[in-house]
Order: sequence, then structure tokens, then C-alpha cells
Amino acid sequence: MRTLTSPSGQEEAVTVRRSESADAQGIDSLITPSAQAVFGRVNVIHLLEKANLAVTLANEKDDIVAHASFFDHPVGDLVDPAHWEPFLQKHFRAEKCTPLNTLYLHLFVAQPNFVAASVKEIMRAVFNAVGELEYICLVSPDIGVLEPALEKIFEPLKRLTDPGPQCSAFICRRQKLCPRLHIRPARVEDHDDIMHLFAEQTKLLQTTDIVDQSYFLAELIEAQNEKNCTAVCESDGVVVGFISVTSDVDLKQLHSFELSEFDGLYKQIKHNEAAAQPDSSKDEEDSQQEKTPSNGAGQFSEKSNAFCIQFFAIDKSYETRSVDFIPYVFKLFPDLDFCIITVPMLSPEFLLLQNFLRVPHRITTLLPYELYIFPRTGLRSVKVRPAVAADRLAVYDLVTGLSLKNSLLQDLDCFYETRSDLDGVPLQAFVAQVDGQVVGILIMRDEQDVEYIRAHYNIENFIYFSHHRYEEHAQIRHFVLNPSFQHFSKHLFKEVLRLAHKSCLYHRMYPPDCSQENSCVHHLDFVLNCAVPVRPRRQIIYPLEELGINAPSRRITEDQAPFALSLISRKLTMEPKVTVNARIVVVGASDTGLSFLEVLCFCPHLRFNNLTLISTHGFPSDCNHEDVGFLSTSHAYSSRDLARLPLHSYVNVVTGKMVGINRKSKYVRVSGGEKVPYDHLILCTGLQYRVPCPTGVDVSQPVTNSQLPTQSTHCRYTGPVPSNLFTLNDLHDCMAAHRWLCANFVELEDNAVVYGNSIDVFTTVETLLSLGVQGNRIHLVLTPPESAASCFSDPNVEKAVVTAMSKAEVQVHHDCMLAQMNHGDKHPDPLTSVSFSTDAEPLHLQCGVFINLSNKGVDYDAFESINNSFLVFDSRLVINASFHTSDEAICGAGPLTKYSRSYYTDEWSQANFNSKEVGQELATMLLPLFDPTQEPADEPPPGADRLVPLYKQAKIQGGKLPGGFNYLHVSKPSANLTEPPAKHLQDRGIVTGRVETGNYFCLHLDCYELVETLTCLSLKPLPIYNYLSLYGKHQQLLGQLLTRYNQGLIHDLYSFFRQSWCLAVCHDRFSDFEQELQQITSTTDDESRQQLTEDANNSNVLTPERRAALRSSAVKYLTYNRNLLPMFAYPGQL
Repeated sequence: MRTLTSPSGQEEAVTVRRSESADAQGIDSLITPSAQAVFGRVNVIHLLEKANLAVTLANEKDDIVAHASFFDHPVGDLVDPAHWEPFLQKHFRAEKCTPLNTLYLHLFVAQPNFVAASVKEIMRAVFNAVGELEYICLVSPDIGVLEPALEKIFEPLKRLTDPGPQCSAFICRRQKLCPRLHIRPARVEDHDDIMHLFAEQTKLLQTTDIVDQSYFLAELIEAQNEKNCTAVCESDGVVVGFISVTSDVDLKQLHSFELSEFDGLYKQIKHNEAAAQPDSSKDEEDSQQEKTPSNGAGQFSEKSNAFCIQFFAIDKSYETRSVDFIPYVFKLFPDLDFCIITVPMLSPEFLLLQNFLRVPHRITTLLPYELYIFPRTGLRSVKVRPAVAADRLAVYDLVTGLSLKNSLLQDLDCFYETRSDLDGVPLQAFVAQVDGQVVGILIMRDEQDVEYIRAHYNIENFIYFSHHRYEEHAQIRHFVLNPSFQHFSKHLFKEVLRLAHKSCLYHRMYPPDCSQENSCVHHLDFVLNCAVPVRPRRQIIYPLEELGINAPSRRITEDQAPFALSLISRKLTMEPKVTVNARIVVVGASDTGLSFLEVLCFCPHLRFNNLTLISTHGFPSDCNHEDVGFLSTSHAYSSRDLARLPLHSYVNVVTGKMVGINRKSKYVRVSGGEKVPYDHLILCTGLQYRVPCPTGVDVSQPVTNSQLPTQSTHCRYTGPVPSNLFTLNDLHDCMAAHRWLCANFVELEDNAVVYGNSIDVFTTVETLLSLGVQGNRIHLVLTPPESAASCFSDPNVEKAVVTAMSKAEVQVHHDCMLAQMNHGDKHPDPLTSVSFSTDAEPLHLQCGVFINLSNKGVDYDAFESINNSFLVFDSRLVINASFHTSDEAICGAGPLTKYSRSYYTDEWSQANFNSKEVGQELATMLLPLFDPTQEPADEPPPGADRLVPLYKQAKIQGGKLPGGFNYLHVSKPSANLTEPPAKHLQDRGIVTGRVETGNYFCLHLDCYELVETLTCLSLKPLPIYNYLSLYGKHQQLLGQLLTRYNQGLIHDLYSFFRQSWCLAVCHDRFSDFEQELQQITSTTDDESRQQLTEDANNSNVLTPERRAALRSSAVKYLTYNRNLLPMFAYPGQL
């Protein structure tokens, strides 16, 4: 909080923050005639949308005290925004103003009492926030008189032409309001001031033994020499910052970092043969830093080319000026080209590091720190301009060695020749230059799919779409930038938007093996650091033929290859991000793990640099799960859904199984031998089907399941796994089984044995039938059920499946336990026969392939890793209500876990809930550790820590069942997910169709008439996401569903929900619309409450005002979303 003082002595505490769209009304109310005389008439929303930087002062009540908007070009249409620099330098003495160091004031307003204090506060804040900014200009075609407060800080620009352009031109210089800090060598007498800085901002003095000496810093300052230097920065003669640098750097400690683009931080010095031997008087320390290899022509030496920042501290009030130290320290070492600094992983990134380049690790390392580099070349100024034909050779040199360079050069040639690509879409190309050398290139094309992007991605979370013309949207085709200038990335994007007259720049990221991926982007991190990831939207599945001309545009409904999307807009080019270097390791590519990573990746203001996923088969494949078959699905992530998420770009994937956890050294051992270090470990491996261990009983003698020893059914199989025994757990397993069956089984006459007792055995049987395996060759061997309930909660579905298998002649065997493989052979490969014990006679089957879907539990390697690391394990990994295990650094989530017995809720575990929602809640719980913008959570009520959380989203199960039935079951989370609906649900059951005809639809309402369960069994494909949106909706929202059903007006729910009215309910923003309606209808005042009480027996309790508000809200919802809901009429259309 800052305090403003008016001329009359009135004080107001204010917060300086970036402006938000919600500020528009308050800003508009502050616009006075004198402000209009200077800045012209303004549309505040449009101004906030297009401004590069907008700053607001708000008081404790969040009332707007003052506001200023800054652009990268002058006000109005005085000059083309792309050409203001020559205009300004021609007509005014402003030769030092460049696009890099200049912004333009487009609006300033303030409450009358605080104009003078506000303008100074805002200007200081802007100069502090933008380190390279030197000048703020006010150049406007409206010739008005500046307010006295503005006159004090803006001075007129001297004109060079007469009469010159008709405009007002003023300039505010950094030196007047926020001068750069004075840097000088540190002196011993600065010791106390420096110690004060360290004491306030770091725990170094309490944790480092070497500085426990009373005068360590004094000795460090006193011992300065050409290799070790210290400096302080001053403001008004007061020391506010300290830095210590040294050229004595052991580069061998940095071998695990990717330093190839910086020559390993070595400088190569060539020698001729006459001077082959080094000087014997060289210091021993220098010789350690110098390597002298020889070749046939002579000798050369490699010497360290870097110096290191050892200590750094600066007063919080001046932290934004940390960058002032950089030019000074380079002057101390004129022969060295790189400044480096290492920081602990868990240390928040301080502002100095925002100018440095983070160097990625070349190999997985246990080093607990990150390396940052600033090259000397980064001190130079970058100029961005349109590319010309003479740049081609320089661009060719820049992109040499990149895999997609030919695509880039082809588009560059198209730009030179026709200004458009091979499809005729306009292209624009820009280069970044430093001292005449090309160091970067960006090629963009006009975005042709703006409506598709708007409909399929939530870009309206970041922009007001209506304030951006179609021609202002563009797509990054290629982007290459020399790493030495990465800290200019945002400036480059800002300049490209200005020069190209664009406001939105998109970058598409296709899956790695996608043929559409032909964009040359190097480095991708430079784009991701500046852009915000855009969430994909859940799509309505339209009955296009039935809608006819009322269907959405073909541009929206056309099927495009899926991609992840990032956005750079004008107002984001000066938006900083919080970098998080903490090593977050997720074990298991389950729904829980993927949703956890999804939340972290989509935090727009956070950049997680060290996200790692350990998965047995790597990242889930991009192949279509529905085409492969075998396993049922939760519909959490389809292959298309995964392709639309930026996980490939943000997450490092380690392929292998977790085989050990070292809690002391904080690393995970992977089956390939790799050690993956972590700061936060997330265990969410889920439950897996495991290879069954034969009980080994002698089936030549009469034996039943009741006679089996208890321990024999829980043994681990340790022998060799037969090549024709498949245990299916994920898409990789299913694809391997699919390939093997097509190559080695389908055309033969052997039997297929499917073993287990879950919905997956039935989906697997259907897959075998669809592959052409005859039913009489398939033996479905069901294990004894763990509970009396069936895996199908609806007996009608189970009946249909049994009938379909009987019709296909699939042989079903109940209550069987695997006893022997190949008659007890210890090396049963290939597997030719299997024997089972039953409740009656033993079962013997010939076997060509054995598909195992039994023995589901915690993976054995995961169990040993957890158990051997002494985490509490009680049939599952034990966690508390906040996901933590007995180790604070290790969290668990999903079906792998159970709650501690101290909660007395053994019937509830996270397996009862939607795994995707659980992963989202886990991320929400961890985010406050990394996000400084989040406010501390409210204190929970007494005793809340003894309660386990309950989640609301539905449990979903689907798949293709025998008979060709498409199956979907959606239900409310419960302690027993397979139990039949309660009686009150059965009474409210809405059923149409029959399983025999393949159009069965069953829907149950709870006591509040909300949809609680939904079961579909159909021979036709199901619009899955439409039906998922029905869960939790009130029957009245669904077209008075219950009333119409009771009146006999609904004969087919499939047809009923295919009607156009239902599409509005399936819209992804309908839930927001519901909340808005609830706010309108909620009654808070006593008078309204009394009216409701008096009209309790009257159904018409809404006042005319509320009815009008409801209608208005509905019209706004349909109008705003008319691109996806064109089947609804809206005002003005007819």
C-alpha cells in the first residue's frame, strides 16, 4: 500500500496494480473535459484491451483513485503506429527515443484531490516496472492544455520543423522521477548498511558457517582484487544494494547443464607453434581453468569465459532496479563474456533473474540449483524491422542446424516473392538486429481460423473478442532467436504486433509425430515464457443433419487436427510471469496425474520449469483409444483431448517404472537406472491388473475354491511371463495386444481366454469379436466377485450383455481361480493350456492367447518403493485430508491411496470419486506454495481437519460391450459405486427404449429432482459430452423432463435430448449462466423474504423486475454465444 496526500493534507492509502476490465466504469467516471481535450474521446474498454500497460490506483474499498494507459505508439491517427520513430525524429528533438525505451501516455485520469500525487506515483511505478524504459511521451493530435500536475513532470518536446504537424508533444524522462541507481565499488565502511540488507532479505547469515564470522563481509570487501570484486548501489547517498562477483569459476561443476550454445562458457585462444608452451609463471589457479589440447597444426587453449555472482542483496523498494548492476559488473571483467549465477531450486526467482537466461539441464542431475546466464551481447540494444531480401543469407546462417529450417526458408522466400504462402494466405516477416547483425526472425501469417479458435479455445479468458478485428489476429509460423537475446523476447513480440498492425498472436503446438507440425520454433521456451496457454473448450456434439441451416458455421464444426494453443496479445507483452523452479515429479500417467499437471500448465501467470512425469510407457499415446478397444474408459482424456493440452511442451517425461524412493536425498529411482530428483513428489499410479499367480493346486484331484489356502490367492507371480499372456493396463498394452493378435492369432483356430471380473473383460470380449475372432473360440473366465454387486449397476445392461455373448456363442465360466499354466510347467512359454479351480469340477482349457484382467491392486514395484521408503502403507498408501503422506514432501492421490484410519471413514477413499477432479483439487492445494498472488486460505472451522473431503463430479464409465452396444454410465460418487439405485431414485426413474432394440436410456433424479445417474446402452454412437453435461441439472432445466415423461409425452430420451433446445444446456458456459440466474433469483433483503413467505402457496413469486432480469440474462447468454448456438433467435435477428 502507498499513501497519497492531497494539497489540502487529505491522505488516501492506495494499491498500485495493473488495470482490469472491471475498472472500466470507475475510470470512465473520472474522465473530465480537460482530459478529453488532451487525449480525445476514448472507449475505456477498448483502451484497456489494446494498451501495452495500464495502471490503476485503487483505495482500500477498491474505488478507482487514478488510472493511466500506455501504448507503444502516439495517440490517435496522427501517424501510422509502425512509423512513429522517423516521424518523431523528423519533427522533434527526440533522437534518443526508440521503440525499446519509449512508451506513450494515452490516458490519465484521477480524482481531483489526488491528481498531482497520483501522476507521480503511477509514473514511478511504470519506470520501475519496465527496466529498459527511459522516456514516456505524450503526443496527441488534440491540442489541449495539460493539467498543472502533468505539466510538472512532462516538458514540451523541442520542434525541428515549422509549422510541423498539428499536435501537442511532451516528454517525461526517467531521470526526473526515477533515476537509475548509482553504482560504485564497495567500501569497508559500507559494512553495516550491507549487513542490514542481508539481515532483512535472506537467512544466509544464520545458515552459512562462513559468514558466522563477525566481519566476513568486511573481509570480503577488503580483499578485493582483479578476480574478486564487490559493489554497492546508492540512492540519495544511501546504500540500497550489494553485489559480489568473482572470475574464479569452476566450470567442471556445470557439466550437467546444456551450455553448447555458449561454447561451454570457454573462450578459445589459438597459439602458433613458436609459442606452444604456456608461461611457467602462470598461476596454478589459472592453469586449472585452462585446457591446452594440441592438434597437427599447432596448439590452442580454452580458458574460462565467465564470472559468477556470489552474493546479491537489494532493498525491496529498489528491487526493480536490480538490472542497473549488470553493465557495471561487465566493466569489471572486460575480457569475459558471460555473467552466471546459481540459485537453489526452491528459491523464488528474484527480479534480477528475469533478465538472465535459465540454462536447462542436459542430463538428469541431482544438483539442487539452477544456472542462469547473462551474455555480454545482451547489453546491446535490439532493433526489430521488416525483413528484406538482403537478410536471407544472414537468416540462413541463423537457422543452420535446425530440423525445420527448410520450412522456414521456404516461407521466407514466399514472403519475398508474393508476400503470401503457398495457400495464398498473407505472410509477414520480421528480423531482430543487433549492431547490424541478424539475431532473430519471426514469420507470421494471418490467422484464417479465428472463429474456429474462438469456438474451440477459451481465448475470451484473455481478450475481449469484439474489440479485435479479424485482420488483427495472426499465427506464428516460425520463430528463431539467438539465446543471448532471449530477455528481449517480449520486446520482439511487442514490436512485431506494432509493426504488423496486429493485436493477437497465436502459436499452435501439435503432437510430436503430427504431420501438421512444420513450424520452426527455436527455442520454444522463449515463446512459452511470453505467451499464455489457452484452455480448450468442451464441444457440443451437434446433430448437423437435423439442424440443417440452423447448424453452426462449417468453419466451426469442421474437423481439424488437434493442437495446443498459446496466445500473445498486446496487453500481455509487458505482463511478468512468476517462474517456479521447484522440481515437481508426478509418478503415474493416470487421470489424477494428468489433471494435476494440466492445472499447473494452465496457470497463466506461473511458469513451471521442472515438471516431470514418470510413466511406465511414457506419455499416453496419441493413438485413438476407441479404435484400439479392450479397456473401458472414464472419458477423462481422449487422445484428442491430450493433443489439445500443452503437456508435451511443459512436462519432461521419463519412461520407466518407479522402483525406489530415497527420501533423504529426495530422488526417485526408475527401472532404467535413472535417478529423478524431486522437491515435491506426487504418487498417483492408480491400481493395475497384475499377472495372476497360479494357486498350484493339483487339479487332477477334486478340489474347489473353498478348499484353497487363503494366502495362495494373494501371491506374487515371479516367473517368466509367457509371450502370449497379456495383462492390459493402458493404451500401450492394448496396442501391443492388438498387433500381436492380428499377426499371430486371429486367423488361427486356438482359444482366447479372457480372465477377470470387471467391465473390462466384457469390453475385451467385444474387441475380440470385432477383430473377427469367432465367439466359440472365446472363453470368458470370471473370477469370484469381490462383492455381491455386479460391475453393471443396471441389471438390464447386464442382461443385454449376457444375451449378446450367448448369441455370439462366447463361453462363460463363473467363479474360477487360475490353478495351473501348462500343467504346472515352471516356464510356460508359450502358454498352451490353463486350468482353473471352481466351486465344482476343475476347468481345463486349451489356450492360444491369455488376456489377463484380474488381480487388480497396487503395482508390486510401486508397493516396494513405498514400503521400503517407510511411508505408511495399509493395503493402500495412507494420506491425510490434504493429500500428504507421512513425508511432507510426498503427496498421494487417486485410487492408490486411502485415508488414515484416524478419520474413521474406511468406506470412503479417493477411488470413490472422479479421478480427474481429485487431481485438480490436489493442484489447488499445492498452488499456494508457488503462487504469490494467492491469498492465504481462511482458517477452517474447528474440527474440519478431522473430516475427509468429498467431491461432487460424477463417476463415469463407458465402453463398447458385446453385441456392439455403446455403453455409458454416469453416477454420483458413493461408497459402493456398483450398488443399485436407492428406492427414492427408482421411484423417480425415467426409462425409455429397451436393451433388445439397442435404444435403452435410463435416467434417475435425486430428491431435489437433479439428475443423479444416467445409463445409456445404444447400438448407435453416443454424443458422450452432451450427455455428461446433463449430470446435476434440474429436470426443469431439461425441458420439464419429469412432467412431460409422466404425461407420456417422451417416448425416446435419445430423440428428446437431440432437440435443439438441449444444445444450450450442453454449452460449456451454461454453468456460468446458471450461477448468474441464481444470483438474480436469490433474495437477500428482508422485504423480499417476507414477500416469499406470504406467497409461499403461489408459484408465481418472482417480481416483474426479476423476471425482466432473467429474460435479459437469457438473451445475453444466447446472443453472446450465438456462434455456437445459431439455432436460437435473438433480438434484432428477425
